[in-house]
Amino acid sequence: MAAGDLGELLVPYMPTIRVPKSGDRVYKTECAFSYESPDSEGGLYVCMNTFLGFGREHIERHYRKTGQCVYLHLKRHVTQKVPGASGGALPKRRNAKLFLDLEISSDLNSDDFEYEDEAKLVIFPDHYEISLPNIEELPALVTIACDALLSAKSPYRKQEPDSWEEELQASKHAKTLVQLDNGVRIPPSGWKCSKCDLRENLWLNLTDGSVLCGKWFFDGSGGNGHAMEHYKETGYPLAVKLGTITPDGADVYSFDEEEPVLDPHIAKHLAHFGIDMLQMQVTENGLRDNDIKPRVSEWEVIQEAGVKLKPMYGPGYTGMKNLGNSCYLNVVMQAIFSIPEFQRAYVGNLPRIFDYSPLDPTQDFNTQMAKLGHGLLSGQYSKPPMKSELIEQVMKEEHKPQHNGISPRMFKAFISKGHPEFSSNRQQDAQEFFLHLINLVERNPVGSENPSDVFRFLVEERTQCCQSRKVRYTERVDYIMQLPVAMEAATNKDELIAYELKRREAEAARRPLPELVRAKIPFSACLQAFSEPSNVEDFWSSALQAKSAGVKTSRFASFPEYLVVQIKKFTFGLDWIPKKLDVSIDMPDFLDISHLRARGLQPGEEELPDIAPPIVIPDDPKDRMMNHFVESLDIDESSVMQLAEMGFPLEACRKAVYYTGNLGAEVAFNWIIAHMEEPDFAEPLVIPAFGEVASSGAAALGAVGLDNQPPEEMVAIIISMGFQRNLAIQALKATSNNLERALEWIFSHPDPEEESDPSLDTVDMENNANANILAETGSEGPRIKDGPGRYELFGFISHMGTSTMSGHYVCHLRKEGRWVIYNDLRVCASERPPKDLGYIYFYHRIPS
Repeated sequence: MAAGDLGELLVPYMPTIRVPKSGDRVYKTECAFSYESPDSEGGLYVCMNTFLGFGREHIERHYRKTGQCVYLHLKRHVTQKVPGASGGALPKRRNAKLFLDLEISSDLNSDDFEYEDEAKLVIFPDHYEISLPNIEELPALVTIACDALLSAKSPYRKQEPDSWEEELQASKHAKTLVQLDNGVRIPPSGWKCSKCDLRENLWLNLTDGSVLCGKWFFDGSGGNGHAMEHYKETGYPLAVKLGTITPDGADVYSFDEEEPVLDPHIAKHLAHFGIDMLQMQVTENGLRDNDIKPRVSEWEVIQEAGVKLKPMYGPGYTGMKNLGNSCYLNVVMQAIFSIPEFQRAYVGNLPRIFDYSPLDPTQDFNTQMAKLGHGLLSGQYSKPPMKSELIEQVMKEEHKPQHNGISPRMFKAFISKGHPEFSSNRQQDAQEFFLHLINLVERNPVGSENPSDVFRFLVEERTQCCQSRKVRYTERVDYIMQLPVAMEAATNKDELIAYELKRREAEAARRPLPELVRAKIPFSACLQAFSEPSNVEDFWSSALQAKSAGVKTSRFASFPEYLVVQIKKFTFGLDWIPKKLDVSIDMPDFLDISHLRARGLQPGEEELPDIAPPIVIPDDPKDRMMNHFVESLDIDESSVMQLAEMGFPLEACRKAVYYTGNLGAEVAFNWIIAHMEEPDFAEPLVIPAFGEVASSGAAALGAVGLDNQPPEEMVAIIISMGFQRNLAIQALKATSNNLERALEWIFSHPDPEEESDPSLDTVDMENNANANILAETGSEGPRIKDGPGRYELFGFISHMGTSTMSGHYVCHLRKEGRWVIYNDLRVCASERPPKDLGYIYFYHRIPS
């Protein structure tokens, strides 16, 4: 076709062709809906307007939905080198400019293969193709757009090793920082803000040693801003976040420079307050960890080293690439997608999720969950190697690479967006990521049943005043059973003492260590420790109207469908060295915790009076006036303190209790989950103006909405408790938008009318089209799947290393009657599953 003809062919589409600008994400290495890439047989189609990439089976969907017609098709061809080619050289690459960010497949020996990259424009719906480069015949705008797209950098670049932590600048205050000689020594644990008692997002001021809470900036976690206030009062510029201190450094923030910074003298500054971070690099006698190693390490046992393991292929046996300390994500997702409820919710609903996904599916949680689930379960990316004779035959023409595992770059980039830890390239705690994922699942409903409900259970907490003997019963929601390690119950104490003596002698003489002896802890002892009473710090007794000694015990008010058990192995030593308890616990294959069922108020027990503790009035007149109004709001302070003990910001807890009408900590907890991403989440509660009626939290949620619809805030609260939207609206309408009465109405109407209000359907579609299209009819009721407390083990996650900030994770899952080990890309039949060394265990309820 002549140059003029090509120009005329593209004229109708010129308004839709864009040149990538700074900030545009160009997905030229991976499909938005699958793990197809230019390496795949069908190549990858990149939209010349949205810059999204699509595999061959998904390109038609994007064309139909958007009407975009022009795509850049990218394909990499892999062929065997001709005999006699120089060995040991890098593979030959023609058209090298095309795919600067494409990796060479690790499955292929670069000495034996060469690569040829091909690009062409494809015009839909006729699939008309224009080969590139074709600079002379194409319009200038098209040529510039193609060149810019092909040379664009990876949209994941910030997620990879050159992350923000390597771009930090040394603080101008680091070298000349003045530290007060005030005798302050910081303990290795038990920190809390000295002004508000908050126990999360705490910062140590490096000048005077003050421990104060942060604000919702740099770190992203909640706080009341007392660290910033302290800087404004004193001018002390640098603070380090407690909990981030490792031998390699720590997170340091400069209030004066208003950004995260490097402190080249951080070791000296921390030592001033008794924190010897450099000591973390070495053992107690000064020998480095890699100088002396035990003969049998947990690395070898957990990864089943030294045993020939048979690789597993096919659906459900797909590995995941480690993106650099992303094994914590890999193991959690492998465990999650071994659960049928998650498989049905995402993979079972995949066609509908994809069809109703937003225009940018890379930024949609349900789409990316469905994509990952399909990648793991389809078997499409887990195929056994071809037989040698087939390989030889194929190599005579063109090599078609076998996909071995998937790379979760797009998934990690999306779910970690805005999170200070998961968006970094550092190792993370798998338990924290599990809860982060559950939070996202809760906030992104995929149908009438939320798959995370299988983990959800109610905990009954019984608090008793030791002096008056009166009690208070409360309930809260949880997803994980955390078991303490009962070290004092070790059954091999004599062996441990003998080993410790031999170990010290060997270290002193610099000889090899003796055979490792782990503490053997009975699981029954850990379960007993979980059920025993614990002291309540700063307990205020409403019976005595004063602080007193208090104890708390926890029981299960409901048992979940899937029980997740975390062994609390990680701690700090007195010398601030992060330590993991290297123990062996005889975790049972079958677990019965029926005896931990909550029983509620017992005969003869007397409840503590429902009286809130007094509010301490500060010296600041403004704060005094504020507290006067807060006190008049009649906020249930006991609920506030329950939430604050979970680590949420105090002001957010007050708002949660206020806006849910003092209905208890559980309802307020659901409000927190639904609102924690809002920018003003931790801001103080806005008090009604003087003279304005400050009604109860339920009535203060707002007037009746448009078209006689209940206030959306009240609807959201009821939905967050596990009820369907149409039921929430129906209950509120029936009770004149009284939240407390609406909940009573729901429980008194277990079988609501099947006929729905047409107006509700319209509102539902407008508010959440995807969720409602996927919704199916289901029974109403709280999102608790209660049942017997008998369970069977089906999976566990193990950690190797000295702390959650380092090391490696692997996962063992029981599938088709046998144990399978998932070690990033490597998936094999397990021969010796180390069930006694796990960190997180997954149990499934045994049907009664």
